[in-house]
Amino acid sequence: MPLTEFSPMACIATTPTGAKKLQPLCQNKAAILWVPESLSEIEFAQIYKNSLKNHLANLWETHKAIVFCLATGAVVRLISTLLKHKSIDPAVVVIDETGKFVISLCGGHQGGADKLTKLIALQLDATPILTGASNGLGLPAVDMLGVPFGWCRGGGDWNAFSAAVAKGEDVEVIQEVGSSLWQNHLPQPNPFKFNESTTPKAKIYITHKSFSPSFHPFITWHPRVLWVGIGCERGTSKQVITDAIEKVFQENQLALSAIAGIATIDIKNNEVGLIELCRQRNLPLKTFPSEILRTVTVPNPSQVVETEVGTPSVAEAAAIVAANQMSNVETGYIASLQVPKQIYRPSIENQKGENQKGAVTVAVALAEKEYIGRQGKLLLVGTGPGNLAQMTTAAQTAVASADAVIGYSLYIDLIAPILQKHQIIEALPITKERDRSLRAIELAKWGLTVAVVSSGDCGIYGMAGLVMEDLQAGGWDGKNPSVEVFPGVSAFQSAAARVGTPLMHDFCAVSLSDLLTPWEVIVKRLEAAAAADFVTALYNPKSKTRTQQLVVAREIFLKYRNLDTPVAVVRSVYREDEQITLTTLEKLLDVPVDMLTTVLIGNQSTRTYGEWMITPRGYSNFGS
Repeated sequence: MPLTEFSPMACIATTPTGAKKLQPLCQNKAAILWVPESLSEIEFAQIYKNSLKNHLANLWETHKAIVFCLATGAVVRLISTLLKHKSIDPAVVVIDETGKFVISLCGGHQGGADKLTKLIALQLDATPILTGASNGLGLPAVDMLGVPFGWCRGGGDWNAFSAAVAKGEDVEVIQEVGSSLWQNHLPQPNPFKFNESTTPKAKIYITHKSFSPSFHPFITWHPRVLWVGIGCERGTSKQVITDAIEKVFQENQLALSAIAGIATIDIKNNEVGLIELCRQRNLPLKTFPSEILRTVTVPNPSQVVETEVGTPSVAEAAAIVAANQMSNVETGYIASLQVPKQIYRPSIENQKGENQKGAVTVAVALAEKEYIGRQGKLLLVGTGPGNLAQMTTAAQTAVASADAVIGYSLYIDLIAPILQKHQIIEALPITKERDRSLRAIELAKWGLTVAVVSSGDCGIYGMAGLVMEDLQAGGWDGKNPSVEVFPGVSAFQSAAARVGTPLMHDFCAVSLSDLLTPWEVIVKRLEAAAAADFVTALYNPKSKTRTQQLVVAREIFLKYRNLDTPVAVVRSVYREDEQITLTTLEKLLDVPVDMLTTVLIGNQSTRTYGEWMITPRGYSNFGS
C-alpha cells in the first residue's frame, strides 16, 4: 500500500467512533492504532496507559507521521510543545469524527502531510483540506521540488523565497544540472521564468556547485550528479578519504551534497575506509574491473598504476565510467571530468594519528542524469470503465502516490481529478503501448514510483502484461524495480452490469484486434467459444481500418446460435457519452460499434426481459 512510505505511522483515537474511522488506515501494517485503556475492547489496537500527551512525546521522535481523529484544537494543544522545525517534525494529519474531512495540520511539505492527507482522503472518500500557499496557486511546493529526484536542499532563505512565490512574484530558475521533468506540467501562468529577460524577485539555483550569490532571496537545490573516483593506498582511513574529498570539493567550489556516489577499482571493494565512508554518508560504492577502466581515455594516465593494478587510471577512469552509467544512451552524452585527479596526503604532523593513515587520489566526473538513491516502483493500475466512482480506492491511492503517471491520453484525461500538481504526467497516443511500457520501466529503474494506467482491468487486454513482458526481456531480477498490480473493473464486467446479468454462466472474452494476434488464431477461438456455447464478450470489435472482423465473428456464431440470440452493445460504459443497445445476433451489424465498444453475445439460454439481458445460472432451471 502507498501509505507504507510514511511508516512508522501512528493513528490516535480517544472514542470508539474515531477508532472505527482510523482502522482502515491500519490494514497491511501501514500504521498502528493507539487508543486509551477505556477502549481496550477495540480490535487490533494498541493501548497507551499514560496520558496521551506523554505517549505522544514518545511517538514524536520515532514516527514519520501521526494521524489523529480528534478535534483540531485538541491536537494543536497536544503537539504545541513538541514542534521543533518543519524539516524534522513528523507529518501531522487530523480527521474529523464524521470522516468527511482530512486536514493537513503540520509538516505539509517536508513532512509529507499534504501528500498523506490526499491519500487518506481518497481511502476514506473524504475532502482533503490543504492550506499551504502553493496549493492555492496550483504549484508544486518549492521545498519539495527536487524530492522525487533525490535532490538535496542547499543554502538560501527558504522562508523568504516561499513568501515570494506565494505572492506570485517572478522567480528566475537557473538550472545547470538535473532533470527538467518538473518543468513540464507547471500550470499557466506561473511565477517561474526560464531563460527569460525579467527582473526577478527571487532566484532558484539547481546546481552541483557550492556558492553564495549576492541576490536575495534565493534557494539552492543540489541534484546528485557528481561521481567521485577514488584511488587509495591499502588501509587508508575513512577520515583521510573524507578530508581528501572535502578539500577537493572546497577548492573547486563543488557541493558535497551533489555527490551521487563513490567509484573505484574492484580490488578495493573491501577497503574498510571506503566502506565506512559510504555507509556513513549513505552513498553507493561502485567498483569496476581493470579491464573496463583501462578502456577509458583519461588526461592523467600513470604507468606506475598500470603496472600495479592493470589499468593506467583508477580515480579518473572510475569516475567517468560511473557517471556514464547515469546517462541516456540516446543522447550520446559522454561524462566529463569536473576535477582531474588530485593526490592528497595528510600533513606530516597529522600522520601520527590512527585515523590519519594513507593517501588518496580523487577525481570528479559529472553525470548527465542524477542518482535518485531509492528503489523504483511500477504500479500497474486498472482505472475501471472511466468513471472515478467505478475506480477502486486502492487504484486511486496508487495513482495519487506516484511520482509519474503514464498512459493513453484519453485515460489520463478521465482520471485528471486525482492527479497531483507535482506529478510527471506523460500521455501517449493509443498506438504507443510499447513506448509507454518502456518509458515507465526506464523511469522506475531510475528510482521513481511510476503508475501505468489502463482502462478496465490492467491485466485484461491492458498494459500490465506488456510491462511484465518488457521487464522480463530486459533481464529483470524480479525485484528491482518492484511491481504491484492494482486490478480494476473490466470492460465486460462494466458492460454486463449496465444491462443485467448476461455473464451469470460460463463466459469468455475474445479481442477481434489482429495487431498482436494472428487473425487465424482469433477465428479458432471464436469457433471454439461459439461451439461450446460460452457467453462471449468481444473486445475491439471494429476500427477505422478493421471493418470485417465483426462481420466474420457474427457469421461464426450464427453457425451455432439462433438469430434471436440476445446481444448487448455497450459503448463508453459509465462515461458521459455512454450508449447501450440491446439487440440480437441477427441485427448486430445494424448497431454502430467502434474501439470503445464492448459486445456481449448470449448463450442459448440467455434472454431479454424488458431492458435487461439475463443468463440463468443453469440450463434447465431458468427462473428457479
